[in-house]
Amino acid sequence: MAYHKVNADQRAQGHSPYLDNDDLQATALELEWDMEKELEEPGFDHFRLDGAVQHHLGNSQSPDLDLEPIQPSASPKGRFQRLQEDPDYISHYTRQAPKNNRCNFFQILKVFCTALIVFIFGIVIGYYSGKKCPSPPASPEPNNPHIYHEILKEIKAENIQQIYRDFLQFPREDDVDTAMKILGQWTSHGLEDVQLVNYSVLLDLPGSSSNTVTLKNSGECFYPDGLQCNRGTKTLHSQDLLYSYAAYSAKGTLEAELVDIQYGTIEDLIRIQAITNVTKKIALLKLGQSPLLYKLSLLEDAGFGGVLLYVDPCDLPKTTDLADKAFMVSLNSGGDPSTPGYASIDGSYRQHRLNLTTLLVQPISAVLAKKLISVPENTVQKDRCVPLQLPSTEKKIISLNIQSVTTYRTISNVIGYLKGTVFPDRYVLIGSHHSSLNTSSGQEWASSTAIITAFIQALMLKVKRGWRPDRTIVFCSWGGTSFGNVGSYEWAEDLKRVLQRNVVAYVSLHNPVRGNSTLHPIASPSLQQLTAESQSFNCVEKAKCPRSNVSSVQMQGDSDYFINHLGVPATQFSYEDINKSENSSFLSEALFPVHATKTEELDPSFKLHETIGKLTGHVTLQIANEPVLPFNALDIALEVQNSLKVFIGDEVDASQLLVVASQLRDTAELFQSDEMRPANDPKERAPIRVRMLNDVLQSLEKSFLVQQAPPGLYRFNAAIFLV
Repeated sequence: MAYHKVNADQRAQGHSPYLDNDDLQATALELEWDMEKELEEPGFDHFRLDGAVQHHLGNSQSPDLDLEPIQPSASPKGRFQRLQEDPDYISHYTRQAPKNNRCNFFQILKVFCTALIVFIFGIVIGYYSGKKCPSPPASPEPNNPHIYHEILKEIKAENIQQIYRDFLQFPREDDVDTAMKILGQWTSHGLEDVQLVNYSVLLDLPGSSSNTVTLKNSGECFYPDGLQCNRGTKTLHSQDLLYSYAAYSAKGTLEAELVDIQYGTIEDLIRIQAITNVTKKIALLKLGQSPLLYKLSLLEDAGFGGVLLYVDPCDLPKTTDLADKAFMVSLNSGGDPSTPGYASIDGSYRQHRLNLTTLLVQPISAVLAKKLISVPENTVQKDRCVPLQLPSTEKKIISLNIQSVTTYRTISNVIGYLKGTVFPDRYVLIGSHHSSLNTSSGQEWASSTAIITAFIQALMLKVKRGWRPDRTIVFCSWGGTSFGNVGSYEWAEDLKRVLQRNVVAYVSLHNPVRGNSTLHPIASPSLQQLTAESQSFNCVEKAKCPRSNVSSVQMQGDSDYFINHLGVPATQFSYEDINKSENSSFLSEALFPVHATKTEELDPSFKLHETIGKLTGHVTLQIANEPVLPFNALDIALEVQNSLKVFIGDEVDASQLLVVASQLRDTAELFQSDEMRPANDPKERAPIRVRMLNDVLQSLEKSFLVQQAPPGLYRFNAAIFLV
């Protein structure tokens, strides 16, 4: 405004031919009036001072302008007052109309601009909402049981049976060939990312002929199943005879006295050592009650030279007939013995360990055990089973001959990934195993592999329609399980840091159908509630569906490393014929030969396989899709408290431990009510809080890891044992 005012005055002084004096005065008055009104507004004090400074500086930089007609005054009102003193000043001149017109113009301009912006914004929204942008498909209702039902209904008995028979049609080749065929099956069902991971490991394989046990008192020679060596039956089930051995046992021949130590407990050893010297003698040992590796460590420390293992018929279910069957065991605590604690990858240092114990260990059948201790074949009296026991008055001298070959072989793992959409860096592992090394386990691997393949098939049908889990599901088929879970150990040791941080849970399919009488669910403490609830889910459409109590006993198979080294919670469903005797625990360490005909006899319709597949699938889907991990902290505290009560009893010195366990239970209850309840309510759920809570739940069982547990002991039992 000051610029126009100056020009107007200059034109007035120069007598412009285009403007007369009246017009010039009116124009000057109009500009001065506007300035006067703006300067008088209370919000423009700062603007007035700045404008004055800029006006002065601007005039000092324009030497051509003659500003004499406009004299600066001390007050902004000075120029207006001088105009009022001018005789030609029109006192009745009004400015109301021009100002209103100007305000209306700016208001109209603002409305127009606002409308234009809204219009453009609406066009942009309409364009992008109508455009089909590629985005990762996600489950619209991740917690809706209807989604789970649609997936699980595709797991059918006939599909599992067909897959099972397809696997058995493969010729018995090496481990890599079998793994490649499994990889082809998974890929054909649509699983996108499937990998074959190979490791060169040290395996202890049987020799060219079977091991033998010779009774020196009579000179009779026996094979592990109880058949005499001089009979022409060596070729009958020759593979079963060869694989009736203890992998990684010491090799050679030992002649010594046979000492019956029953189950090899500490009490049994104290009793025997009190009456005889056990150095370099051969122990007659029953499987059961406690882990085999733990008992062997006690025998080795006591000075024994050899061990004959057998399963007492009284500890077996009445529905099984394994008395004349020898079996295989592995003395390997896990992984490749040549690389203990680290992965067998290129460049790794190798320790060539021919055996993992100084004991000569040989599994034998119950029939042979009876012959060695000279008891009648029939030990059942009036519906009561009499446990086998060597009479204390008899002295038996036997010769034990063990030969096996330690060599490097390539074992393969098949790993498939179904990537999650919400938490792709959190993994739910589901594992089975395969075997093609003619091990004693025979054809039982095909059951677990068929179930996991059927689950993949059902999942991928839903994935093709746009669904995906929230967390990544990792499907695993392990190699070398019979030799000490070698494949799973090597893979986990290779990726230990990633797995320790990202694995949420492990769902096991180790030997899913071992019998047909009882459903036997096993779960880590934090997964016991979910495992029990999954049984109810599977019973919805069944008129009769007996539920089984969830056990927390030690779990066998490839879940071992994830449970005991990474602190990952695990669960497993299986059908078994269970003897409820306390001595029957840990009998699954014995790998009896299982043939295809046996599996078809146990489950001719494959309905048991279907049930295991659906239970396993439901647990996997729950863990992979629930916003808050379905873990129960209170069950962990209860497990600790109950275990302490059992192991400690009424010992006064340990009372403080029970007090601490009680405090742990109280804290867990508070955690369940204050943290878990709000997080499970969608109205109170905050994403950041849920992520933090899941990290806490994922790490709960890691707090109970035992770095140097006794051989073969589960970490919870080991923690109590060390107390």
